[in-house]
Amino acid sequence: MNLLKAASTVSLLTLVSRITGLVREQLIAASFGASAATDAFNVAFRIPNLFRRLFAEGAFSQAFVPLMAATRARDGDAAAADLIDAVATLLAWTLLFTCVLGVAAAPALVWAMGSGLQAFDTAVFMTRLMFPYIGFMSMVALAAGILNTWKRFAVPAITPVLLNLSVIAAAWWGAPWLATQGIEPVLALAGGVMLGGVLQAAVQIPALAAIGRVPRIGLLPASIARAWRHPGTRTVLQQMAPALLGVSVAQISLLINTQIASHVAVGAVSWLTYADRLMEFPTALLGVALGVVLLPQLSAAKGRQDAQAFSDMVDWGLRLVLLLSVPCALALLIFPTGLVAVLYHYGAFTAADLQMTVRALQGYGVGLLGLVAIKVLAPAFYARQDIRTPVKIAVGVLLATQLLNLLLVPRLGHAGLALSIGLGALVNAGLLLAGLLRRGVFQPRPGWLRFAGQVTVANLLLGAALAWAAQGVDWVGLQASWGLRVAAVAGVLGGVALLYFGALALLGMRPRQFMRQG
Repeated sequence: MNLLKAASTVSLLTLVSRITGLVREQLIAASFGASAATDAFNVAFRIPNLFRRLFAEGAFSQAFVPLMAATRARDGDAAAADLIDAVATLLAWTLLFTCVLGVAAAPALVWAMGSGLQAFDTAVFMTRLMFPYIGFMSMVALAAGILNTWKRFAVPAITPVLLNLSVIAAAWWGAPWLATQGIEPVLALAGGVMLGGVLQAAVQIPALAAIGRVPRIGLLPASIARAWRHPGTRTVLQQMAPALLGVSVAQISLLINTQIASHVAVGAVSWLTYADRLMEFPTALLGVALGVVLLPQLSAAKGRQDAQAFSDMVDWGLRLVLLLSVPCALALLIFPTGLVAVLYHYGAFTAADLQMTVRALQGYGVGLLGLVAIKVLAPAFYARQDIRTPVKIAVGVLLATQLLNLLLVPRLGHAGLALSIGLGALVNAGLLLAGLLRRGVFQPRPGWLRFAGQVTVANLLLGAALAWAAQGVDWVGLQASWGLRVAAVAGVLGGVALLYFGALALLGMRPRQFMRQG
């Protein structure tokens, strides 16, 4: 399998997802602005997302995918299928219990995350509506792990589009209809989230059936007991314990930051959310795509005891991170007003909201390189079934981030929260890299110095062009001429991309350097 082709496929499909995600945020921003209602929705949506990251993309995937890939490489498809059935059974019953408990405990959960919300009761109601979303999305994560291990990357990458389309429909049609019925319009967004969860889970079934790996979930006590006794489920649970702590650390940081933001100002939670959505665009296109492709391949290399292939894949991933994430970080730092204006500055989203979102986006931009690099470095530990090291690092980074909050938030407000996260990500990535180098797991291939020099020169040119574009146009003043503003931003981004890759080509860099079989 060509790793660059696979990563490009995931990235392209993720691009579609992120574009629809940005359209979703545009509609929410234009319809509701940055208000008490949007703060309530964002907090309510973060609660099931928090648990989803614990059960789904977080601890569960980190423990399950490496074991499944290693089992398949070592023992064959039949053993992997048996593991899938056992794990799916326990996961399904655990999720059912969690969803019932979460709906009951919604007031306490909202208070823990956003006690300063003005629309507290609305947030509680939406949390109850959306909490079952975690169940659907955790089963989607199980399906994605299976499909990615079988090198079927398309369906998991495109699936989030269904959530975005559902929320877009809710904002476009559902919210105005609720308003005519005298019902709080923002509640339509919660309904759209639930519809998106159902659709995302449903489309996994045909994809799994195509490879003959639809999980068989046990419903009888004997089946559940059999799943519990399976040695693979015990291994997953053992690996999940430290992974759960590690993911919990990240979610605790999110919880604390949301709590702080809810007290900073009305709209602060929304400003951070809008900036986060924009920052996640390059993070997903680069980091998530690389992580999705690399984790099962690194796990298989570990299962074969092929240390050289393992190291070379990490090297390949890090070069792509440096090549692609640095120019994206410069765009967030130097050209944020144009980006935020073209995406959000419509309707109820005011010029003041724009400036507050720009400040948050620049804070995130400081750490973009680290955020993307973690998606390559952490899977190198997970593939070796070493989850404890990233957890220890995450705990230390959490403490450092909160200390930074004490220093930065009084001076920078909500932007200080974003900057703390960015700086923490850089520290996290640096410590992960140091750990791989110290263990000898990653041995950089020759040519890094020349490669870094080429990237640096090209980025200096790109940064100068972005600075000229940022100062040369009144991006806020173009609100009335939205078509012109869209064309201008597209022209700037397209132009600097051509400049960047043209400079790299003149400096001797060629695409074939990144062609790698996995």
